[in-house]
Amino acid sequence: MCAEHVERRLAAILAADVVGYSRLLEANEEDTLNALRQHRRELFDPAVANHGGRIIKVMGDGFLVEFGSVLSAARCAVEIQRGMLERNIGIPADRHFTFRIGLNLGDIVFDADDFHGDGINVAVRLQALAAPGGIACSAAVRHEVGNKLGLDFADQGTKAVKNISRPVHVYFADWGNVASGEVPSATSGHTQAPFNKPSVAILPFANISNDPAQEFFSDGITEDIITDLSNVSGLFVLSRNTVFTWKGRNENLQRIAGELGVAYIVEGSVRRDGNRVRINAELIEAASDGHVWAARYDRDLTNIFEVQDEIAKAIVEQLKVKLLPEEKKAIEQAPTDSVEAYTHYLRGREYYHIASSSNHLMARQSFARAIELDPGYARAYAGVAVCDARLRSQFGMQIPVGDILANTAKAIAIDPNLAEAHAARGFALAVAGNRAEAVSAFEQALSLNSNCHEANRYYAEFCVTDGQFGPAATYFQRAMEIKPADYGAPIMLVHVFRSLGQLDKAESYARIAIRKAEEEMRLHPENANVACLGATVLAFLGVRDRALEWLGRSLATDPNDINIQYNAACTYALLGEVDRAIDVLEGWMPQVGAEMRLWFRNDSDLDSIRGHPRYSKLIMLSE
Repeated sequence: MCAEHVERRLAAILAADVVGYSRLLEANEEDTLNALRQHRRELFDPAVANHGGRIIKVMGDGFLVEFGSVLSAARCAVEIQRGMLERNIGIPADRHFTFRIGLNLGDIVFDADDFHGDGINVAVRLQALAAPGGIACSAAVRHEVGNKLGLDFADQGTKAVKNISRPVHVYFADWGNVASGEVPSATSGHTQAPFNKPSVAILPFANISNDPAQEFFSDGITEDIITDLSNVSGLFVLSRNTVFTWKGRNENLQRIAGELGVAYIVEGSVRRDGNRVRINAELIEAASDGHVWAARYDRDLTNIFEVQDEIAKAIVEQLKVKLLPEEKKAIEQAPTDSVEAYTHYLRGREYYHIASSSNHLMARQSFARAIELDPGYARAYAGVAVCDARLRSQFGMQIPVGDILANTAKAIAIDPNLAEAHAARGFALAVAGNRAEAVSAFEQALSLNSNCHEANRYYAEFCVTDGQFGPAATYFQRAMEIKPADYGAPIMLVHVFRSLGQLDKAESYARIAIRKAEEEMRLHPENANVACLGATVLAFLGVRDRALEWLGRSLATDPNDINIQYNAACTYALLGEVDRAIDVLEGWMPQVGAEMRLWFRNDSDLDSIRGHPRYSKLIMLSE
């Protein structure tokens, strides 16, 4: 490298990236790319220009910006974070575009082709430590800013960060009281970005028991720790559905933290052996890849809830978060007094994941056993109700609607704030034909928890049976965003957008659906439902041989399942085999409930048969 081509200068460096960008792309690639371009055009790039900055590198969702002044860099960072907070108002939290920003003062070394230097490296490491919506800065920046901008700084002490030889003194900048304006408060109805909170992701605990079938148990422990920590106002904790997309993926923890947009990762393992359980857990700081805390618990199974509480409290303590009395009480409150009931409930949820009549029956049996062991277990009552509603509507079983509604009423009486219980009631009311009351129940579930996957998914299905495809698209999209591994929602969106005449979006979701269906079949090859649903999407895309291959796989796995038979008819219709489709539907129609007959009437998969002379007879059968 020739000396004349080298330039070294002291600069304020701003490093920024989008939190959870890969997750946003996975949920909706087209909308995510458009949103990033819009945020850059309308906020990020103008803010940089207004404060005299220069973008020196763009790395997809990441940016490096240099400024001649630390104050200018800090003002720009605050403007970007405040602007993004305002732009996210009214958008569900898991669809927010949120930046993490790191600020440093240091040397940049430019040569003819590139630039480098510790100044940049430290800025990037600081950005990784920042909370979503937050600003992390070095001691040099904190000293230079002083009280000139009205920023408050939370001293995080020195941190060892990767590839930097010396520890970095880290401060979190609280920009909420900067003179240019107040951030919207929680009481204003807006979602405030957790810019001054430690952020953590609890990765799915590995099942290292001798029995692979115990995985439902390790998953349940993970979810309960997430729930406990989510009750702590001083923490930002990623949801279950977000972190479970990383289940079974063996990747670098720093990369996972970067993708998820958190500063800390918790990982662990569960070994269950008879009435004993061993849980290992560790807390890791992403920037340094350093272990902050680790513990092993060898206990009787009856102490499982105490172990979960101890892990949650240890994480809170290590992250120096104040635990309020009501939060401590919420952590210590077990979902049930019976570990055996808890185990049956978790097993029931695992069965319900595979949408066949036999699995729904097994799920129902597990939920019912949980109720026998603990008659005050609200979620178990909701589980029984949903299984019964699905068995009646989709598989034609003669389960009295009064019994289904009674179970939802018990769940709500035990826990009036349980969103899943109100979602189950909405489903049950729809099956009972009380459609106006069903809408009220779904709306109540969403008002209690807008991120309840069941509420969004069941409401979306209800909207299809009502011919309301616009709202159906909205709720299916929300279900997909809340639970990125949900293969069913994008498959349903293919049908919904085709019904709306938006074929470009239908094709976009079809490609997403096939990717998710392939992953589900890899994880659960016994799931015949995913193969038959995927076959309809492949048929829509015109991939005939592969569609028939997937359908054949599904029929070979569970040939008597009437839901698979229905999707076989849809596949045949999409492939132009009209008589074959109608033959199947004529045998299917007398076996199913009223809700599925409404679905049949509104299913765009069957558009090609509507002009057939035999179609009118099918309509008569559906009435």
